[in-house]
Amino acid sequence: MASQHLLLLCLAGLVFVSEAGPVGESKCPLMVKVLDAVRGSPAVDVAVQVFKKAADETWEPFASGKTSEFGELHGLTTTDKFVEGVYKVVLDTKSYWKALGISPFHEYAEVVFTANDSGQRKYTIAALLSPYSYSTTALVSTPKA
Repeated sequence: MASQHLLLLCLAGLVFVSEAGPVGESKCPLMVKVLDAVRGSPAVDVAVQVFKKAADETWEPFASGKTSEFGELHGLTTTDKFVEGVYKVVLDTKSYWKALGISPFHEYAEVVFTANDSGQRKYTIAALLSPYSYSTTALVSTPKA
C-alpha cells in the first residue's frame, strides 16, 4: 500500500514538473504526458486519440497525435475549440509495448472526463504505464491571463 502511494506521489510530481514545459506551448488547454514505469523514462511515440461526446451520446473524433521524446503531446486543441463537454483520451498502450517486444495485458488506456464545466481550465492528463497496469492522474488549473 505504501509503495502505491509513493508511486502516485511520484506521478503527481512529474505532472507538476511538466507544467513548466517548453516555452510557447504553455497556452495549450489540453496536454497529455505518458511515462514508462518499466524503463523509468518518458513513453515516446504513444498514439493518443481524443474524442468528444456528442449530443446523441456517440464519441466523435476530436484530436490525435503521438507523444514526443519527452513523453508529452502538446497542441491537441485551442482554447476556442476546447469547449465545455465530456472528453475521452485513449492511449494505444498495446502498440507501444509491442514495439518494445513486450506482450501487454491492456489493449489501451482511457480517461473520460468533463472539461470546462466551471469555466475555462487547462488540463494535463498523465499516465504511468507498465505492461500489466496503468495509473492516471490529472492536473486541472485556471489559465494565467
